[in-house]
Amino acid sequence: MTTENAAMLDNDAIPAMTFFGKMLTFSRLQLNTNDLTVIEAQLNQTLQNKISQIPIVIDSSVDQDLDALVDLLWSWGLQPIGVVKGILEDQARALRLAIFPADGNRIERIVPKPKKEPKADQKSAQEPAAAQAIIPPVPDQVTNLIYDQILRSGQSLNHVGGDLILTNGINRGAEAITDNSLHVYGRAQGRLVAGATGDKDARIFCQMFNPSLVSVAGTYCLHDNLPEHIIDKPVQVRFKEDEGLVFTVMEDF
Repeated sequence: MTTENAAMLDNDAIPAMTFFGKMLTFSRLQLNTNDLTVIEAQLNQTLQNKISQIPIVIDSSVDQDLDALVDLLWSWGLQPIGVVKGILEDQARALRLAIFPADGNRIERIVPKPKKEPKADQKSAQEPAAAQAIIPPVPDQVTNLIYDQILRSGQSLNHVGGDLILTNGINRGAEAITDNSLHVYGRAQGRLVAGATGDKDARIFCQMFNPSLVSVAGTYCLHDNLPEHIIDKPVQVRFKEDEGLVFTVMEDF
């Protein structure tokens, strides 16, 4: 057998393309203005840094200069991957961006209120406020978020830059997303996403585990495929190379 024929056999054995069961976690950016100055000012108020690398889908109620808008979003560390079908779809095709169907109800995104610094004589006595995001002085500093409310159906809590800690549960139809680890001290239903920007060391810890979807670093598992013995148990979820998601009942530790 010639070297050329052997190479052809090797090439035949390796598929040119393979689909993997990976989930892309993205946020929907809803716009009601095409004033880029106003949009940038809002981004400055909303984002903690310019390194979030969150994939987003643009949903605009007004016409946009899509090329300029995409450049602006990239400059803020966001990654536009497409638009919602409608007013921007012709521009999206020209720019080779994806077009997503405008179906279903929009999920309500929960925006935690920033923590107000207490006065010096009150710091020792004051308890932390609910749903507070501590803004770090250094842009890439890890900042954990504690959220004290139940996430109800139709609500989404998306935190970038640290762990997301929920002291209550998550109802079905809600979602909790973080680029680091996710902790739920309550019944965890809905969609649970850790390592949303690809952190394979991220983990999920739940007191009562019963989600509709769970994902770490883009690898996901739906409720129907979860092992039965972990449902409603205290569970840790992590990602391991060559194994995918690993579920451990923490009572077994």
